[in-house]
Amino acid sequence: MNKSNITRNIIRAAGICLLALVPSTPFLALHAADKPSVSPAPSQLAKDLLGTWILVGKPGEVGEAPATGGRLKFLTGRHWTVTQADPSTGVTLFHHGGIYALKGNEYLETVEYANESTTNLIKQTFKFTIKVEGDTLTQTGIGNPWTEVWKRAK
Repeated sequence: MNKSNITRNIIRAAGICLLALVPSTPFLALHAADKPSVSPAPSQLAKDLLGTWILVGKPGEVGEAPATGGRLKFLTGRHWTVTQADPSTGVTLFHHGGIYALKGNEYLETVEYANESTTNLIKQTFKFTIKVEGDTLTQTGIGNPWTEVWKRAK
């Protein structure tokens, strides 16, 4: 048997094995009672949170976003991360993140990972109330010291 016949036979055998693993179509049919779960549409606040934010202060003490360095917060539909680098060296001072949940204007942030400087935060959940007005995110800590104002990064 030549090399091309061996290759062809190996491909056929792999295809037969794959077909044997695939359930037949009757098992895939949905019953009328089996309705796919539908996630509720995200709230306007949830949509407004998405993106990159830069820390500009706290309520009553808001400044301009720094030209370099600064503390950045990134929010996706489920995950968040905060990172800050030294503006003169670029060395990361701290970095941590995890998942979040939003219920109305109550925001719960759970830390799942961190660099050496913030490992004490891992597995902790912090509660906030939040609001977004234009390009400003205000996050008020409930039972924690983090009450902050963020501007959407441009």
